[in-house]
Formats: sequence, C-alpha cells, structure tokens
Amino acid sequence: MQFISYLLGAFLLPAAIHAQVGNTENGMPMESRTSLSSGEQKGHAPAGVTQHEFTYVSATNLTSATIVGSFNEWQQGATQMTPDRSGRIWRTTVNLPPGNYLYQIVVNGETWIDDPMGGRETNATGGTNSSITLGPRNPFRAPLSWSSYEFNYKVDGSIPESEWSANIDWVEKNLKPWGYSMVCIDGWGDEVFNQDGYRSSHSREWKHDYAWWSRNLQSRGMSLGIYTNPLWILREAAMSCVKIKGTDLPIRTLMNDDEKARFTWVQVDRPGAEQYVKGCIQYYANMGVRYLRVDFLSWYESGRERNTPGRLGPPHTRAQYETALRWMREACDEYGIFLSLVMPNLENGGEIEVHYGHMFRVDEDCAKGGWWNFSENRRGVRLPGWSQYANAFDGLTYWSNVSGKNQIQLDPDFIRLNTFANDDEKKSVVSLCLIAGSPVGVADQYSTIGNNLGFYQNEELLGLNRDGFVGKPLTTDPTNERSQIWTGRMSNGDWVVGLFNREKEPRERDIDFSDLGLTGKFKVRDLWQHKDLGRMESFHASVPAHGCIIIRIQGNSQ
Repeated sequence: MQFISYLLGAFLLPAAIHAQVGNTENGMPMESRTSLSSGEQKGHAPAGVTQHEFTYVSATNLTSATIVGSFNEWQQGATQMTPDRSGRIWRTTVNLPPGNYLYQIVVNGETWIDDPMGGRETNATGGTNSSITLGPRNPFRAPLSWSSYEFNYKVDGSIPESEWSANIDWVEKNLKPWGYSMVCIDGWGDEVFNQDGYRSSHSREWKHDYAWWSRNLQSRGMSLGIYTNPLWILREAAMSCVKIKGTDLPIRTLMNDDEKARFTWVQVDRPGAEQYVKGCIQYYANMGVRYLRVDFLSWYESGRERNTPGRLGPPHTRAQYETALRWMREACDEYGIFLSLVMPNLENGGEIEVHYGHMFRVDEDCAKGGWWNFSENRRGVRLPGWSQYANAFDGLTYWSNVSGKNQIQLDPDFIRLNTFANDDEKKSVVSLCLIAGSPVGVADQYSTIGNNLGFYQNEELLGLNRDGFVGKPLTTDPTNERSQIWTGRMSNGDWVVGLFNREKEPRERDIDFSDLGLTGKFKVRDLWQHKDLGRMESFHASVPAHGCIIIRIQGNSQ
C-alpha cells in the first residue's frame, strides 16, 4: 500500500462438484501436506496447457496415493502418484489448461483428504474439496528492479527529482550490470495529469514528466515502471471537464458522487469505463512503459483493510472486480505490459488474481523492513482478506501452491537490506526471493545501501532468475518447519536446494537426494560460498539463526 490506486473484477470459473465429503484429518496426521507445483521442467506440455506436479509429503509410510479431481472425473485410479525411496514423498505430473480445479488425495486406497494448505470450496453435500486455479501462461521473468519506495515511505511524501536522478545514476552503475534493468516510481505524488486525465508526472515540482524519464532510461538500457491504478479518477481532471479519450463523454460521468471513499473509483458499468481503463494502460505503453504496479485492490473490492480502521469506501461486487481486472489484462496483453496486482484479498485461493495478473502481493508492506517484518510479523497466522499472511516468508510459502514456471509470480514487496541486523538475514531475504521465482525489488538508496551491494550481486543466485527457476517448499504450511526447505529444478536438469532457518538459534537441516528422485553421488556447489563441496548423495548442515545455505546439485551421478 503506497498512496495511489484502485481496481475491480470477478472471475467466476465453472467448477465440478464432488459428493465426497473432505476431511483434512480423517485418519491422517495433521503434519501431512500436499502441494501443486506449476511448470516443472520434467517435460514439455502441449500448446495451450501447462505441466503441473502434485506432491504429497506424508508423515508416515503409505501403500498408495492418488490424485482425484475435476480434471480426471474423480476416477480414483486415473492419476497415480509415485513414491520416492523413503516412501513418504509422492509425486505425479499432469498437463492442464488454465482453469479452476477441485481435487483431493486418496491415500492407502480409502482415505480421502483435502489439501489443508490449498484453496477450499464447499461441495453439494456441505463438505469441502481442495481447489487450485491455474492462470494463462505468463511470458515474463520476475523483474529485478529498483524502487523509490524507501524514500517515499520515510518522508511520507514525494521524492525530489534530484534524488530520483541520483538514485538512477547509482542503479545504472551498481545494479544494471547484474540485470536490474527497471526503475520504478512509487506513490505519494501530486495529481499531475495529461489532456486525457491520466497521471503524467510524479510531482509538480519535477521539471520532467514520466515520458521524458522513460526515454532517458531507455537511452541507458533500462525501463520505467509505473505505480498507478487505471480505476483511479483524478478528481481535478474530472472537474476540469476532461473527456474520456476517444469519446465525447466527460470523465466525470464515470464517478459516483455518493460513494464515500478514500479514492474516486471508475464505475465499471457506465459507458466509457472500458475505454478509460484501457486508455490509461495505452498511455503508459506509448511512452515505453512495460510494467504497471496496481495498488489498493482490497480497498476497491471490499472497502476495508485490516491495518486501516473504519470503512474505506463501499464494497464492489466480484463481477465488477473481475471486469476491471479483465480489461487491464486485455490491455496489458495487447501492449506487452507486466501487470502486478498489489493488496489483493485473494479470495477463493486467488482465483481471480491468478487468472488476470502476472504477479500478486503475498504479504503486508515492507514499511520499516527488518527480519520481523520479513519473517515474524503474525508468523503462521492466516487471516481473511488482505493480507492473508502478514510476513513475506509465510506468504511465499503458502501461495507457492499456485506459482510455477510461466505461471503467476509471488510478490514479497520491496527489500531494504539496510534494515536487517546481520549478513545471515540479508542472504536469506535475497535467497528466498530468487528461489521462490519472485522479484527482487531493491528499495535501498545510494545514500542508505552501506556495504550491502554484494548481496544483490550474487551472480550464481541471479542465474536462477535468468533461468526462470521457481522452487517450492517441502510443505506449504508455514507453521511446519519443513517449509523452510525449498527445492526446484533448473531447465538444464540441475537441482537447487535452499535450507533456511527462521528460528532464533542454529538448526540442523538435511536433504536426501533420493527424495528428489536422484540415485548416486552428485557434484554439490554452495552458491553463497561460490565453492564446490564435492560429490554427495545427501546434504546435512547446521544453518545459523535467520540464515540459509543454498546448494546446486549438478551434473550426472557418479
């Protein structure tokens, strides 16, 4: 949440209803978990569908496990899972088109269980099924970028153009060579608008507008990212009788003066609304912008937000919310723009946002930063609405059930490394973002970065981003300590394992390579030490408090 934005829509997907009543306990230990991994590199899915891997981690040995769901007509033997050598980790891969799917796990041939960490939908008998929404193919890599957020947040206002310019010079020299090619403005500025009523500059105090800065950045091999919301009406523009681009309709006709809201929202059911929303995206696209960060979605959808008391405006229907997001995605697809959704409620497993966004936020604002905000804020507590999880570690863990290669990306908000207590914490923050396939949004400035640049410049870890790598935790339950072990496979077949420690004291972490389906000894490399560790068939280490060890398992077995 950063000062300017709004949104609408409602993505209502057909879903099969199964009469079996789900029971998340029903004879199974509560620490057993399932997850769905999207886009793993075990083969190539046919055109129009995506490859997905179901993984079930059991606390005890099983004789069998199968996936049954709306995608296989609930046939118990249709999608068998295969165990690893330990008999506790079961996997199967399916190819599915975008859509909303209901499913359950059948273990030992008779016990039906929901995925306790997945979405949940009520079936015809009043029971529940797990649900997952798979969106259309995402053509974008997670962005590596710098944002003005830290400055804006600290002063609670706009950034002077001189500071903006100085930071861009610093980014060009110190971050661009490592792939950080986008510079993003954040909120807080003035209502400076063009002839069509769209925001054209950050502040009246700036000499240059967004178009000038977009050209400037492009000339230096970078691009401008815009913070805005196409549903936001600048009241001053509306009162100036500005008309909706391509129509004779005043922008004012899109307003509802009876809405008592913090923002002036477009009424999507009125003539000209679609032209206005899509025209906003076209305006920025024409100046070379390829990234939009759309904020305050929960304020539009529900009119409420947990950390801001009182009613922030009237709620809008799911249908209105879906309509607006659909318009945005259609325009973004037309102009090749990355659509980032911020402060979404993520109702019903994020079914709307997964379908229309390229990325959505999974936690509360970065704000003051630090380990508490990244890992400890309301740790393990899931609440309704935005943000379902308060901290980034919980959010990335839980919502990994919908992310994947060429799927929706998870946004943990910005990073302020200068607010963390030690090097172990800094390594963990950057590592988790990259191993989760998430963006690295630098908010440190030239004047606050201190000695922390090297953490953003780890070439071996940044290689995960270039590869389009997306890892997964062993469980999507943030309260289970096994969620602090992440694994994933690169496009060349190498495995990457992240052993994290969120606790206040050192913890032992280990991974048996047979759990990854590997047999024999493999070359292991530490990606922070930049050191080959020899050939191994398993890995064990003591991980320092708030620290991590990231290893790459390379090549063929010996």
